[in-house]
Amino acid sequence: MLMQRSDCNKLPQGLKFAALAVIAVVIAACRSTPEKPVTPPPVAPVQAPTPAPAQPAPLPQPAPAPATSITPPLSGAHLRRGNWADLPGWRNDDPATAWSALQASCNTLQTQEAWRSVCTAVQTTPRPDREAARRFFELHFTPYQLLQADGSTEGLATGYYEPLLRGSRTPTARYRYPVYGVPDDLISVDLPAFGVESRDPKPRARLDGKRVVPYFDRSQIESGAAPLRGREIAWVDDPVELFFLQIQGSGRLDLEGGGVMRVGFADHNGHPYRSIGRLLIDRGELPAERASMQGIKAWAQQNPDKLREVLDYNPRYIFFRELPPGIGGPLGALGVPLTARRSIAVDPRFVPLGAPVFLATTWPLSSKPLQQLMLAQDTGSAIRGAVRADFFWGYGDEAGLEAGRMKQTLRMWLLLPQGYPVSSAP
Repeated sequence: MLMQRSDCNKLPQGLKFAALAVIAVVIAACRSTPEKPVTPPPVAPVQAPTPAPAQPAPLPQPAPAPATSITPPLSGAHLRRGNWADLPGWRNDDPATAWSALQASCNTLQTQEAWRSVCTAVQTTPRPDREAARRFFELHFTPYQLLQADGSTEGLATGYYEPLLRGSRTPTARYRYPVYGVPDDLISVDLPAFGVESRDPKPRARLDGKRVVPYFDRSQIESGAAPLRGREIAWVDDPVELFFLQIQGSGRLDLEGGGVMRVGFADHNGHPYRSIGRLLIDRGELPAERASMQGIKAWAQQNPDKLREVLDYNPRYIFFRELPPGIGGPLGALGVPLTARRSIAVDPRFVPLGAPVFLATTWPLSSKPLQQLMLAQDTGSAIRGAVRADFFWGYGDEAGLEAGRMKQTLRMWLLLPQGYPVSSAP
C-alpha cells in the first residue's frame, strides 16, 4: 500500500483559508510574472511524438541524522500495557523470520535515543534461531495492546501487494494509459509553519493566479485539465489495473520489448480516498461478499459503460517515480524495502513507523489464525485508527489473491523497547 495513501476538513474554515492565503501571497511574490490560468489541453492522440525513454529517478537521500535524537513521548491513551502471555500465538510464531525486516527498521530507528541500544544489538547480531529471537524480544521489548477510542480491542485488517502490469516506455495503440510522475504545479502547503494544526499538516494544492486552490481531482486529471503532458514515466494497457496500482501504491511493469520497471509512490493530489467497492455495494451493483479487488475487476469487464464514473468516485490520484533496479522490495513510508508477510501499513498517529507489532487476525475468508510478528513500515490514506493494519502479502498473483479478499477482524500489540517514553499508559 503504498502503498499511496488526508484532508484538512476538520480545520476551522477561517484558519485554514487564512493560512492558504498567506502562503499564496508568499509564493506569488516570488514569481517574476503572474501564473496564467491553466487551459485544459485536448486529449493527446496515440500518435503523439514519442518522448525519450525515461531514466530511473534516484531515490531521495534524507538529510544526515544526528547520532542520537530525542524520542518524543508516545501518548498512552490508546495503549494498555500487557504481558507476553497475552499475545495469542506468540509461542507458535517464528520471530527469527522477521529479523531482516527488523534490521531494516533499525536502519532508520537507530538514531533515536529510545531505540539506540536495542537497534545496536539487532544490527550486530546475525539472524538468531527461533527461540533465541523470542528471548531477544521478551528481554528487550514491552508489549502494549492497542485500543480503539472507545476502549475496545478489535479493529480491521486488510491486505495489499505489489502487482505486475503490462507496460511500455512509449505510448502505442495498446499502451495508452499514462503512469504519471509528480506534476510541476503540485505544491505542499506547510500549515504548521503558520500555526495551524490539521489532520493533514501539508495539504496538496496548486496556484490559480494569486489563489491557492485544491489540486485537480481524478476526474479532472483524466479529462486532461491538469498540465501533466511530459510527466509520463510509462504507459499501461488497462485503466482498471492502473487504478489498482494507485491503490496498492507500488508495482512492476512488464515492458513491451523486454525488461521490468519498478514504480513506487512519489506523491498524491491531496484529495481523500473513497472506496469504489463501497459505492458498488450501496448502488446494488455488487453484494458485499463480492466487493473484493477481484470482484470489482470482474464487474468492470461486464460494465465498461459505467466504469469511468465509478473510478472517478475516488478523487484521490497517486503519482509515481521509477525506482532503481536491485532493491529488495517496494519502498514503504519508512523508506525501507517492504518484506512480504512481515511488513504492514499503519496509522502513524498511533503506531511509530518502524516498530514491531504483533497481529492476531485470521487468513482471508477463513477462521484459520494468522498470528505473527510484523514491522510497521508503511502508511496508507485508508489506514486510519489505532487498531488498523494493511498486511503486505508480497508480489504476484497469489499475493494479489490473498490481499484482494482480506478483510478480517484484528487485534494488535505494539512492541516498544524497554524504557520507551509512554505518557499515562493504563
